[in-house]
Parts: sequence; structure tokens; C-alpha cells
Amino acid sequence: MNRLFKNSAKIRSYQSWAWPTSPKPTTPVFMVSPDNGFLPRNDPIAKLPERFDALESLLDRMTLTRDDGTPGLLAKGEFGDAVLKELPVLSVADIEDQELLMALFRDYTFAASSYLLEPCDIMNRSKGHYGLGRQTLPKQIAVPLQQISDKIKAKPFMEYAQSYALYNYKRKNKSEPLYFENLELIRKFSGMQSETGFIGIHVAMVRHTPQFVEGLTKALDSAAKNDRKEFNHNLNAIVDTMKTINGVMEDMWAESHPADYLKFRTFIMGIKGQNEMFPNGVVYEGVDSNPREYRGESGANDSIIPCCDNFLQLTQGMPENPMTEILRDFRSYRPIDHNRFVSWVQQSASELGIEKYCLQDVKSLTLYIALLDQVRDFRHRHWNFAKEYIIKRTAYPKATGGSPMATWLPNQLGVVLKAIEDKSAVLLEKYGSELKDTADAKLIDSIQDRAAAQRRVLEKDVAEYKKKFDQ
Repeated sequence: MNRLFKNSAKIRSYQSWAWPTSPKPTTPVFMVSPDNGFLPRNDPIAKLPERFDALESLLDRMTLTRDDGTPGLLAKGEFGDAVLKELPVLSVADIEDQELLMALFRDYTFAASSYLLEPCDIMNRSKGHYGLGRQTLPKQIAVPLQQISDKIKAKPFMEYAQSYALYNYKRKNKSEPLYFENLELIRKFSGMQSETGFIGIHVAMVRHTPQFVEGLTKALDSAAKNDRKEFNHNLNAIVDTMKTINGVMEDMWAESHPADYLKFRTFIMGIKGQNEMFPNGVVYEGVDSNPREYRGESGANDSIIPCCDNFLQLTQGMPENPMTEILRDFRSYRPIDHNRFVSWVQQSASELGIEKYCLQDVKSLTLYIALLDQVRDFRHRHWNFAKEYIIKRTAYPKATGGSPMATWLPNQLGVVLKAIEDKSAVLLEKYGSELKDTADAKLIDSIQDRAAAQRRVLEKDVAEYKKKFDQ
């Protein structure tokens, strides 16, 4: 029997991750579906219940610059002392509502990062290097944060989706979509417009993931049915959605000024890999006497590109090196249902042999390369951001997640560039005569040219930055 048909039931099992017909308070906040993509089921809770007023007050007064323009607790180096004086160990044992738990997770992770990294921010502002962070997270934060994390099945540290970005926005006009101009932040470290822009652009990108999720699931299902026409239609839809997402990503340059990023970046650093700040990890007081290490918040925790990697079967071709090990580690820092969906895409694409399936048809292979090009575009833009926002402005060798600045992003970008080169060569060898003088031929030529040019620049960049950071 054709393996495509044999595995079709597994492909359609995606429906087990769709929203339930009648969500309950215990229904997870992040559930992947064509209705909401990778965004939460509902907009985030912006204000905590009255019993958490002490935490709410601290976070409102925390930012480097408050809404009224006055310096906040972090600017004056007073946040840590305020936590110890003002914040009791608040009980969360009775709370089961997942949306409230997620809001509490967001707010306690903001408090945790601010407490641990406050000394590093002060040192960096005055001396130009980070020095030591606080080596113990006090029980006022550690105990409830651990309890909340256990309930939502997350690591007790700031994450991209569940705290800093995708559960940290509110709409100015509740009846309008999540386009950037309609967004503002619930929590922030700096109070700067550039921080709002940095997070808001990420949310605006993820706004388009309902179409992305629908395209992926339909493409896998049509491959399982061996419906080539439908498969190509859905693969084209994925390419179009990625073009839209990449277009929104480009707005980062306008909405978050490169010179501002390092002013709030300190607070999204992690523990793991940041030996200058946390040489021995962090003890969670009242929870565990053994020091812990967690990676910092990073856009690498987003689920869009991992899904593309898995669908295109790029993941299995990643080189076995420390950079790829960090990539795998990053992918554990996301909502549990995001992980399930990303893994489901990987398993389904592998069982169906999506890469080989695309090789069997000129249009499928052309669209496969076009999607590779969108992944390249995403990763290349991310690398350009890293160069302009970080590498040109600091000698610190680690990214927020603890990965090495000079080599980690190029590791993944290099894999995509090679895939473009390899698949384009196969396309021209197998289908060159069919493509001759067509729009698709011009498309592939332009993709090849961009990939070749970027590889040359990338190799020069990596050589230069490895010397700079001694990596």
C-alpha cells in the first residue's frame, strides 16, 4: 500500500489539538488551531485580582521609566529591596483557572527576571559590563512561580510565548485586529517605545499564524490523500503566509530602534550559558537548595520557523554540533500544546516523506524551494537584526538565551542556504526543460542568486565575529 495513504489517519489526528467546543477554565491558554494559530485562546488578562495587589504595585512601579516619565524602581536599583519588604508569599494553591495562572506566570516571571538581573543592569549602565546577578531568587517569587509553573507545565522562568511576548499585549480597540498600531504592552522593563515595538512586532507577526497552521495541516492531509493539486495549493498558501509574516518582521526596523535594544535586553537574559552573571546557577529559595539554570527569553522559542523546519524535513539535516544542541534545547521553552503541534508536524512530515513527495513534481518542488526561501528570508533578517542591534554595539559574546553570538544563527541559516542550493540543482536537472522560459524559472534563478550572495557574506561575517568574540 502507498505509505501516503497508510498514514492518513495520523495526519488527521491534528484535530485533537483544536479548540474544544466549550472551553473550560481548565482548558490550556495556548491551544494551536486554525482559529488562533500560536496566539492564546483569548486576549491576555491585563490586571490581576485584588489579592495580588502587592505584586501588581511592584510591577507598576518597576520599569526604568514609568508612564509619567519618572524613574522607576529598576532605574534607582530599588526593586530587589522593595520585593523583600513589600511582597508576601502569596498562595496560588487554590487557583486552577488557566488564564489567571498564565497572567500570574507572566507577572511572576517579570518579577523574577527583574530581581535577578537588576544588579547586572546597573553594572552595565555604569561600567559597560554585566557583573554578577543575584544568585538566589527569594521565596516571595520562587515559591508561587514554581507552583504556577507546575500547574501550566512550564519551566519557572520567563518565556517568549507565555510571558514576555505572546501573553503580554492588550488591544487599544478591542474590536480591531492585532495589527501593531492597535497593541500596547501589559508589562515592560524599560518603559521605552522601542520595547513596545520589539514585542508588538512579534505579536503582529504571530497574528498571521491561523492561516499558517491551516495551510500546514491541509498540506499534510492532502499529501496523505495523494492529492497533488490540493497539496500544491496549500503549499502555495504557506509560502504566501510566510511572505506576509516576513513583511511584518521587516517593520521591526521602524518600530524598535537598534540603539535602544541594549537598554532593556539585560532583563531578558537567562541563567544558562550566562557564566559572567550566574557562574553557579540560581537557588530558588523555599523550593530547592540545588542551583538551577534556565535559558533566557528568545525569539528562537517561537513556533513558526520550527514548524517550517519540520515540514520541510530540514530538522533531520541539522549538523550534529553544539549549536544544534542549543536549538533543540530552545524548542523545549514553549507552551505544551505548541510543542505537541511542532512535534506532530515533524512526525507527520517524516512518515509521509514530504521532501521526497515534493521531488516527484515540478510544481511541488518549485514551491518547496520557495518556502525554503521564505525560511531563509526570516533567518537572514534575524541575523541582520542581531548584527545591527547587538553585535555592533557590545562585546558581550552571548545572546539572551545563552547561545554564542557569532555562530548560533549562522548554523541554522547555513543549513537553509545549502538546502536551497541542493534542491535547486535537483529541480534544474530533473525539470529544466519544463521550466524553461517560465515565471517559475525566473523565481528559482532569483532565489539561487540571493542564496549564493548571502552565503558569501555570511562566511565573511562569521569569520569576523568569531575573532571579535573569541568563539
